[in-house]
Amino acid sequence: MKEKLQSLLKNSYAPYSKFPVAAVVEMKDGTMFYGVNVENASYGGTICAERNAIASAITNGYHKGDFASLTIMVDRPNFSTCCFLCRQVMVEFFDPDSQVTFLNNEGVGETVTVSALCPMAFSEDDLK
Repeated sequence: MKEKLQSLLKNSYAPYSKFPVAAVVEMKDGTMFYGVNVENASYGGTICAERNAIASAITNGYHKGDFASLTIMVDRPNFSTCCFLCRQVMVEFFDPDSQVTFLNNEGVGETVTVSALCPMAFSEDDLK
């Protein structure tokens, strides 16, 4: 997976931040979906790699509860965590104990659970 993510970093469109990101979501059936960040001059139009990969899985017929793990790589010597918009999307589709791995461009990083990454998350239960 490390080599695939390193290769995907080249597909990132990050002319403004110069912060390429690649992500892979693994489904519970073993299928993988990939994403890269796609920036926009109107920053609000930017699509993060994490949400890109998750949306690809949804587009291909997967549903909430089908997601097993997410791995994110940045093109930097230090790994970085994801933004809070991506965290909110993770809360929507992943189980609380699903693994999220953050990697630097050499494949070194850290793994946490969605619940550790998103304590006191806002979810569908808050809307009841």
